Amino acid sequence: MVIADVEDGVPLPVHTVKWKLRLSEHVGADGTIADEAVEQLVQAVAAAGATARRWHAPGPLAFATAVVRGAPNRQEVLRRVAAGTGVPMRTLPGETEAELTFLAARRWLGWQAGPLAVLDIGGGSLDVAFGRGRLPDFAASLPLGASRLTREYLGVQDPPGPGELKELRRRIRHELRDVASRIRWEGPRTAALSSRTFQQLARLCGAAPGRYGPFVQRELRCRELHEAVRTLAALPAAERALLPGISAPRAAQSLAGAVVGHTALKLMGLRGAVVCPWAIREGVLLRYIEDGAAWWTDVTDPADSTPPTPTAPLRIASPLS
Repeated sequence: MVIADVEDGVPLPVHTVKWKLRLSEHVGADGTIADEAVEQLVQAVAAAGATARRWHAPGPLAFATAVVRGAPNRQEVLRRVAAGTGVPMRTLPGETEAELTFLAARRWLGWQAGPLAVLDIGGGSLDVAFGRGRLPDFAASLPLGASRLTREYLGVQDPPGPGELKELRRRIRHELRDVASRIRWEGPRTAALSSRTFQQLARLCGAAPGRYGPFVQRELRCRELHEAVRTLAALPAAERALLPGISAPRAAQSLAGAVVGHTALKLMGLRGAVVCPWAIREGVLLRYIEDGAAWWTDVTDPADSTPPTPTAPLRIASPLS
């Protein structure tokens, strides 16, 4: 969760807090979110609402990403959150998430980036967008999240065998084929990677550590990702956590994230990309600031109930599940 002052049109964070739920690690084979994980989510959103009140911000702009969006019990999850916290949580269509991440990257990198391609990997999906303006001309959300692929392809051996990696690459190439062709045809001037997974992989490949701040230029090259895949694939998850940048909670899924990143850059004809510190959370705040509170109601997933529209504040709280 971030609480930001937005009086000057820029989401400047004044307070951040995180509740580590790891929902993607608590789903069944069909994607159903376990009851105890839902209860933890309710507690976290309630804590976010209480934090917003302490900071004199209105009710949080609460949204859930692919793990909740794709869950068979999604409606029950959203109902329990609303009933237990008074905070209306929603899911966003995958393409909308890609658009919001693109907006965040565009605002961070500026117009000098030119035609821009943005890749964002989460636990459940890989979002890809391309555009020449403020919002993308093209956006797609693919079922290539790092946690999802780890669960589906890399859960038998630790470290995985060659056969598992081969099947994983085949799946990624199949899912990415059309999107990669579009990006290659567009020929972006700049490519950006956004997400904690890509940030950790960049650190593994030699980028500056996070303590140097967000304004340090960080890049991730295709050839470096290829070497990272070899390094990660040779180690069990517990030993990956000892590598530079790889955190223990993300060690298991770091290999799948690296394979997705390398395959995507290679298929798209990109030698590398810059690592952008802004992502979907900042995209939500920027759209809210620039397009008004009514926008937040309009982007609700059609399958979700529509919450009340809040009044536009000068301080906004936005938690991310």
